[in-house]
Order: sequence, then structure tokens, then C-alpha cells
Amino acid sequence: MKRFLDLADFTRDQIQDLLALAQSLQDKPQPRALAGKILGLVFFNPSLRTLASFQAGMARLGGSSFVITPGQGTWALETRQNAIMNGAAAEHIREGIPVLASYCDALGVRAFADGKSLQADMNESLFRMIDALCDKPLINMESAMNHPCQALADWRTMDELKVPARAKFVLSWVYHPRALPLAVPSATLKMAAMRGMDVTVLRPEGFALPRETMDEARRAAAQAGGSVTETAERASALAGADVLYAKEWGTTTYYGDFEADSRLRADLSDWCVRERWFADAAPNAKLMHCLPVRRNVAVADEVLDGPRSVVKREAFNRLAVQMAVLHRMLS
Repeated sequence: MKRFLDLADFTRDQIQDLLALAQSLQDKPQPRALAGKILGLVFFNPSLRTLASFQAGMARLGGSSFVITPGQGTWALETRQNAIMNGAAAEHIREGIPVLASYCDALGVRAFADGKSLQADMNESLFRMIDALCDKPLINMESAMNHPCQALADWRTMDELKVPARAKFVLSWVYHPRALPLAVPSATLKMAAMRGMDVTVLRPEGFALPRETMDEARRAAAQAGGSVTETAERASALAGADVLYAKEWGTTTYYGDFEADSRLRADLSDWCVRERWFADAAPNAKLMHCLPVRRNVAVADEVLDGPRSVVKREAFNRLAVQMAVLHRMLS
């Protein structure tokens, strides 16, 4: 494995193989498997679970890692093509990425969406540039439109909970005071579709996921025996749900327009997941969220602290699946 950029790059059998390896490494640790190997981690954006789990995973496999946060203890890195570098950035990624790759055996990069142009972010222009500059195995630790590490951990979480492949999976928009990227909802949607689930995207008007993303998910669902629908009607979406995956994201109708997005979400604070959402419609549904989550804004305490929440289990599974990815890449 030389690249882990998108879960859709792998077949269901390959994904199941990775998940089996994650279980094997958990049951029978291999503390010398990656002895002498070095993982470089570059974070253009903040992290808690991704940073800690990759460092811990590499250490548990006997390797080591270094972390670069451009502009914090290192030179700020310019990412724009053909930039006139007369601002804060002292170095361009065209030099920075190859140099960092030369110091390690694999490189992980987190680079969020620019959030200005939907088409530019859909094209993954920055991550494509990083991919072309890196001659070592490369891991996507969240890009403009994807988060394969989170998606793989979520697949493992549902397998552990014995959620059937054809279960009803609801990906629900939830409130946040500002627009957040589309990476996790896009990756989550495609993951559930690839797993063969009956997926419903529940979102207010103005927050539909991009047509290209929905079409890709529908194709994946058709191949796996599932389905993908979308609605703004909460009651019908939640009826019979086995999983409610809560996630915040910005408007696609007015993408990049902060003021329009703010106006659109101004009256949507009731899109905070509360126990009454489940009531008789989905009494046994599990609550998933990638974290971080704003309590009593996106999801209420009563749900996060209740028996249906599996968010901490999802977070733990980041370590397990990423160890499997590292083992496949470097052992």
C-alpha cells in the first residue's frame, strides 16, 4: 500500500482485510513490527485524535514519528500555486513536502478545505499537489472532501456493534455556530454506502451535500446492495434508524459566503440531537459523531452521556485502524 487517500480506492474485500488486521494487532500486538521506521505528520489544521492516535500507533508498532505544524515552531508554508511569496509564508510546499518526505518512511498530511470555492475543494487541488510532491507512502489525515481514517474507524465501530450491513443509517446535519468542512460528512456517506447500508441524509434546506458526492455514494450503494436518499423531514428520516451519525457542515447553496451561511443557520439551533429525537421512532439507534462535538449545541448531554452514544468507541478505533494502515504500508 503506497497511498491511503480515499476509502473508495479500495474494494470491500481489501477494507475487510484491513479491519481484520486491526483486530489482529489489537489481540496480538507487534511491538517491533515497524522498528526503525519513521512517520512524518504534517498538520496544516488542528487535531487531537488524529495527532495522538497516529503517534501512539507508530510507537505501539515500534516506530517513531515527528510532527510539523507549519508556522508554529517551523516556517509557515505557502500552499498556493504560482504565489508571489511576499507575505508571512517563508517556504513553499513544493520544497517543504519533498524535504519532509525525505526524512521519513511515510508521510501523513492534514489540510482542510479552503472554504471559498466548492469546485476547487471538490477537486482536492491542494491534496493532489501534495500527492504529486510526495515520493513516500502518503496518508490523508483529512483533506478538503475526505477523511478516510475516520471512515474506516466508523466501519469498524459498526462491525463491533454488530450493526447489520443493510441497517438504516442516518447521516444528520446538526447545528454549529459557523460553517464546517464537508470532509467528514462526505467520507461518512460514502463509507456507509460502500458497507451496503440504507442511508438517509437528513439536512435542512440549503445544506444538501454536493450532487457529485451524492451520485458517487449512490453508485457505491448500488454495488453493495444498499441505497441512498435525502430529506429535510426529520420524523421520516429517523423512523426505524439503527444509527444516527450527527455531523456539522456548511451550506453548499452559498458555499464560501460566510454571511449567507450565517443567515441560513440562524434559526436552526433546534438541530441539536436530543433524546426526544429517538422516542418511539428509533429507540435502539446508536449515536455516532467523529468528535470534537459541541455539547448542547450539536448534541445534548443526555445523548452523549447516555447508553446510545458510541463516540468514545469510535475515537478508540482510530488507533486500531490506523495501526493496520501503517502496518500495511511499512512492515
